[in-house]
Amino acid sequence: MAIAVFTFMMGAAAASIMAIYRTYEYTMQQAIAVDEARRGVDLMAREIRQACYGDNGAYPIEKGGGKEFIFYSDVDGDGQAERVRYYLAVVNSETQTQECRSYSQSGQCGVIFSGFLSGVLKSAQVRVSTEGYYGTTSRYAALYADGVKLDNMCYADCSECAGAWQGTQTYDVTDIASDNSIQFTLDSTYSVKPRCDWVDFDHSIKARFEFFFTEEIPDSGNELRRGIIEPLSNPASYPADQEQTEIVTSYVRNAPPIFTYYDENGDQIIQDPSILRDTKMMRLFMVVNVNPNRAPNDYELEQYVQIRNLKQ
Repeated sequence: MAIAVFTFMMGAAAASIMAIYRTYEYTMQQAIAVDEARRGVDLMAREIRQACYGDNGAYPIEKGGGKEFIFYSDVDGDGQAERVRYYLAVVNSETQTQECRSYSQSGQCGVIFSGFLSGVLKSAQVRVSTEGYYGTTSRYAALYADGVKLDNMCYADCSECAGAWQGTQTYDVTDIASDNSIQFTLDSTYSVKPRCDWVDFDHSIKARFEFFFTEEIPDSGNELRRGIIEPLSNPASYPADQEQTEIVTSYVRNAPPIFTYYDENGDQIIQDPSILRDTKMMRLFMVVNVNPNRAPNDYELEQYVQIRNLKQ
């Protein structure tokens, strides 16, 4: 009986200690997340407060959404206005692979990648490898993406029927793939004959396409991100593919907007283009919680920002 009581008490004590430890660990995670978010809000407020015209003459505010705000500000003190974007979004990266082959002289083969996007494409590359009846300057294959020629593959730098992938090259296809579909075709010259037997007998060419893409799914997830584009001069421009992004905080639980806009009278502005034209002050509001299914409750951060260069 004594042993049973002792065992029960030890088990209860161990369970209590574990519960206390888990609660402490979660409380610490929440405190770190709140501190991270507080620093993020302070950074946003500081950069928004000094919003200015872009080096290309763009108005200080480019876009004013509930969970995305784009503006221009000299955030690094270099005398140039950067394009700054704060936004709530999920960034997703994925790889898809397809292969094709041809069994005819001077044949071609191709693949299509489509329906791969759930949001907005940020970047896309394809890595292409081939194998076939190459080996001379007259035996090669032209690579196309949606009818646009990218390159000649295996032009005198591949072996005849190598029995392994070769001639591997990587190409940026972001612009071509932005419509959520892209077709790749490998078209061989007349001298390429069906004489190779690597896995597939009597083929002329084979190709392997590894398609890599990164997309941004706006207004979703819990990551508040910051994107910066440095201006390129002569004349000044802000290329979208030059944006450098970082996570401000990963635990945003906002249902209401993160960004709210007010005119010179302090009245809230609801519709574009009034947001871009009449905004003089902004409200930054962020709800933070590491795990909304557990206590403690949501932590709310709020700050009002007067845009100095838009007071008049």
